[in-house]
Amino acid sequence: MKHLFLSVITLAMSGMLTASAQNYKFDFSSGKKVKEGYIKINADNMFNQQTGYGYDLLPAPDGKNTRPFYFSVTVPDGNYHVIALVGSAKTAAATTVRGESRRLFFENIKTKKGEYKSCSFVINKRNPQISEKEKVRIKKRELSKLNWDDKLTIEINGDAPQLAELIIERTDNIPTLFLCGNSTVVDQDNEPWASWGQMITRFFNDSVCIANYAESGESANTFIGAGRLKKALSQMKKGDYLFVEFGHNDQKQTGPGKGAYYSFAYSIKQYIDEARAKGAHPVLVTPTRRRHWSPDNKTILDTHENYPAAIREIAARENVPLIDLQEITKVLYEAMGEKESRKAFVHYPAGTYPGQTQALEDNTHFNTFGAYEIAKCVIEEIKKAVPELTCYLRPYPAFNPAHPDNPAEFHWNPSPFTEIEKPDGN
Repeated sequence: MKHLFLSVITLAMSGMLTASAQNYKFDFSSGKKVKEGYIKINADNMFNQQTGYGYDLLPAPDGKNTRPFYFSVTVPDGNYHVIALVGSAKTAAATTVRGESRRLFFENIKTKKGEYKSCSFVINKRNPQISEKEKVRIKKRELSKLNWDDKLTIEINGDAPQLAELIIERTDNIPTLFLCGNSTVVDQDNEPWASWGQMITRFFNDSVCIANYAESGESANTFIGAGRLKKALSQMKKGDYLFVEFGHNDQKQTGPGKGAYYSFAYSIKQYIDEARAKGAHPVLVTPTRRRHWSPDNKTILDTHENYPAAIREIAARENVPLIDLQEITKVLYEAMGEKESRKAFVHYPAGTYPGQTQALEDNTHFNTFGAYEIAKCVIEEIKKAVPELTCYLRPYPAFNPAHPDNPAEFHWNPSPFTEIEKPDGN
């Protein structure tokens, strides 16, 4: 993956960008005529720093719609309204649209030959720079990922992916929901790993933006120490939201002053105070349950000690909305049962993925189906705890975690990159 996406453009290049370079219109169609204001894209338009746009991974040759492709544009940090016109004059298509590190926006959009459908959404792009003197201390593993560079990357996937046009325009006047958290929230780049933060984007319309700043292995205090919160705050404006989910990794910190009601509570209070200082709205989230069953396999046990209780107490004391994933995921997993719940986590026999010589049996990190189900749980909790955000939800049937979806009916087109190493954290 690294050789395909060595894409960190220098900050000097960013400084050269003008306001006009924040808006693009691209024509991917097979027709020879190009509409006024559009840039024609051909198979030889690989990304380069001079043009600032192009393919990172090409579509199938000769117009065959058989594999996913990636297209990137160099843009400054911020929110971008994207319209992907999917379909083809020559063939029927089934297209899924994702962005940056596998953030899902539209899935399985079917079009007949000669039919086109517009997929409109808003996506956040960022690089590590906070100010002239400060940068986010990103991890080595993040250097090859798509979230921390100067490019906005769009992934066109699906059973038969077809893209006719792509319009990208800077937008500054919509609310942004910033996500802070760990590996259960982060945009996981590679199959089979996934998190709810990269799935929840599918359920929101183009009048709001989800900016997922979460990272694997982070605790509430290390997230702050790495400059990740400061980076989010540098982009935050009045009326935005800051969702905060920690606890998985925090409980492993030991020593004087550590603990749910000590260093952890102090860190969580910082998120609240910093968000409010920006005129934004903090929202606290209890950690998702691990798949840890009682000896009789009837009950999902609480493995997070007193961290969920501490979060609930802080939320009540500070009058902050609470999304209680600790409780709703317990309902979800118990409804699935011991055996079926494995299908929501990364449980795969040896040989399922390239280079996988041993079985993957992870009871913390989700696969794509599990992440999708958790995202639905978050949506249901948002409806109760932050009802003013429901106006930004796309029409979708209400979800009852006591009646989970059938994993056999979940359709996901894998991205072309896999990773058998577990994400940081547990």
